[in-house]
Amino acid sequence: MAEQPADKKLFENLSGAGKAIGVLTSGGDAQGMNAAVRAVVRMGIYVEAKVYFIYEGYQGMVDGGDNIVEVSWESVSSILQVGGTVIGSARCKEFRTREGRLKAAFNLIQRGITNLCVIGGDGSLTGANLFREEWSGLLEELAQSGKIEEEAVKKYVYLNIVGMVGSIDNDFCGTDMTIGTDSALHRIIEVVDAIMTTAQSHQRTFVLEVMGRHCGYLALVSALACGADWVFIPEYPPEEGWEDQMCVKLSENRARKKRLNIIIVAEGAIDSHNKPITSEKVKDLVVQQLGFDTRVTILGHVQRGGTPSAFDRILASRMGVEAVLALLEATPDTPACVVSLSGNQAVRLPLMECVQMTQEVQKAMDERKFCEAVRLRGRSFENNLNTYKLLSHRKPDTEPPKTNFNVAVLNVGAPAAGMNAAVRSAVRVGITEGHNMFAVIDGFEGFANGQIKEINWGDVGGWTGQGGSLLGTKRTLPAKYLEKIADQMRINNINALMVIGGFEAYLGLLELSAAREKYDEFCVPMVMVPATVSNNVPGSDFSIGADTALNTITDTCDRIKQSASGTKRRVFIIETMGGYCGYLANMGGLAAGADAAYIFEEKFDIRELQANVEHLTEKMKTSIQRGLVLRNENSNENYTTDFIYQLYSEEGKGVFDCRKNVLGHMQQGGAPSPFDRNFGTKISAKAVQWISKKLRETYRRGKVFANTEDSVCLLGMRRRNLLFQPVVELKDQADFVHRIPKEQWWLKLRPLMKILAKYKTSYDVSDSGQLEHVARHSPKEAETGAI
Repeated sequence: MAEQPADKKLFENLSGAGKAIGVLTSGGDAQGMNAAVRAVVRMGIYVEAKVYFIYEGYQGMVDGGDNIVEVSWESVSSILQVGGTVIGSARCKEFRTREGRLKAAFNLIQRGITNLCVIGGDGSLTGANLFREEWSGLLEELAQSGKIEEEAVKKYVYLNIVGMVGSIDNDFCGTDMTIGTDSALHRIIEVVDAIMTTAQSHQRTFVLEVMGRHCGYLALVSALACGADWVFIPEYPPEEGWEDQMCVKLSENRARKKRLNIIIVAEGAIDSHNKPITSEKVKDLVVQQLGFDTRVTILGHVQRGGTPSAFDRILASRMGVEAVLALLEATPDTPACVVSLSGNQAVRLPLMECVQMTQEVQKAMDERKFCEAVRLRGRSFENNLNTYKLLSHRKPDTEPPKTNFNVAVLNVGAPAAGMNAAVRSAVRVGITEGHNMFAVIDGFEGFANGQIKEINWGDVGGWTGQGGSLLGTKRTLPAKYLEKIADQMRINNINALMVIGGFEAYLGLLELSAAREKYDEFCVPMVMVPATVSNNVPGSDFSIGADTALNTITDTCDRIKQSASGTKRRVFIIETMGGYCGYLANMGGLAAGADAAYIFEEKFDIRELQANVEHLTEKMKTSIQRGLVLRNENSNENYTTDFIYQLYSEEGKGVFDCRKNVLGHMQQGGAPSPFDRNFGTKISAKAVQWISKKLRETYRRGKVFANTEDSVCLLGMRRRNLLFQPVVELKDQADFVHRIPKEQWWLKLRPLMKILAKYKTSYDVSDSGQLEHVARHSPKEAETGAI
């Protein structure tokens, strides 16, 4: 290893020797809790701490005995892909009493546990904080009654607590996503997609009730992701007279040849007088006023079940690691903290600040201050609501201010799930802004051949759930068709261009901006939205389609691992897509619990391959008798998938046998995941709003003329914000030979996978550790905001 600079904070320098960590799950279960438990156990053991399971939540802590057990590395094997929580969760009345907490403290002291990692909702975390505040008093009381020695009081003088929020409702302020939310959205969207086909056959209206007693996040995001006609959420009740408005909207949609209506109701939905709005009430209303054939589906506990999504596994693994880190660094003066996600960064926030803000939302709702409630929920929630309002309610034809600007939308590069959601969003926001929207078929090649037509509000109905690219997409770059494309821009009087695609789209915009000197037609605002499964576009941490591909890889790896459950000692070599970008292999490895992931960005040689084989040979001696190795398709031209397969087969003779699998194009197909639908919808809406602004700025003497660098931009997600970046400025950040960004944020997570697979490695954690405060954003901020 090269010498580390002195100011770097490294995980391996933090020791947990002599410390004991207890991990418990409490409150309602959520998919991904097991991934968090696994990460806490393995990270704890890695830093040489003792780790204990506390079964059945606080109940197990109060009861003690066999409920508190020391665990080993193998104890958490094969739980990554299991939903719910394997250590059980229970509601515990006794812990709410001081007697109960006294018993709990006694049971922890017996085992020397003074570090607790609590995975649960705000109730569980509040309980943990109270326990921490009372800790020294509880110990004094135990010593006075002779249950523990005075020595113990001095030795275990304070209790450290770190929380992780596991809740499918996403109802906790301070974090963009709680563990389980993404998986619950997967369940809802699977159901909605299935219901849509039957509703279409019979021209039915479906009322879907989703979970969320006090928080409308699931209802709102699933409505965004499936293009629902109407949504009811507790934070934003409908206006007076909503009954008639809703019925008018439903019948208008039917009149436009739409064969189905979907209405989504959060279980806690209320009207502006705080009276409940139930799914039955909505159904009766539609039947009485419109006579539509209407059915109710209550999703119930299906939403809590099933396997966690790739996003939840990665989120929970990252948070578990951060939690152990926070426990190791805690002092008597640091407040109990919760590890949470902001953009794509793990952050620590004071637990009680988050709890107070979460309770303020409820208070605002009780006092009917609904705008305040939405604001307190945070940027992400507010953004979702604003985007939903933009896309679902079409203004009457008489109303949109006609701008007479023509805006063209095209897909470039390979298909990616979520492209259609982005096109739908662009078209609808464009029409709302008063533009005429044009769709270009088959990318730049189609553009050159004049395959361009006007596209209307109704033409993109039902597009969110469709995979692939409905407009058609080609990898062809514009350079060889410049003149023809300029002609088409002139003939159709195109005033702005929106390109949805991958690295080719980026190259295409660079070529068009360079051609401005020669062709005035290209002197118009142009924006690119990144969409590629490879996630290899400079200027953006995420691209549309990568999450869907990641879920495909994760699901396939789960199945492949399961196929080995009967046959002992088998190693699978799996090849993923991504060109030269190792995002899918690396993150897929993290989500599927792989033993190794070979990528182009991190050079490897025969010695490393040999070390991996030896590592697996050691692993086969334990109770875990299967291995998983991922390889990015272009990670090395000589160490091919076949080579690695043959090497492992030869070296593993007599210890394990090998199988190989090339996942191929299934990674590009499939219905888009909720994340990709939502990300595509929001990022695209933002891009069109930017186009409108640029059109207003550059319209002079009856024509649009834009030739500055900042009029050709890429809209990307950067750490915590969505940013417009001139494509020319991003040139320095791109490796054009291998078509990847020079710096990639996810490489920092690489050691995480290795540590969780029991490799000794160096892990730079300089980014973490500062306790932040919960940001109360101003209404303006929602516009720049998070996804």
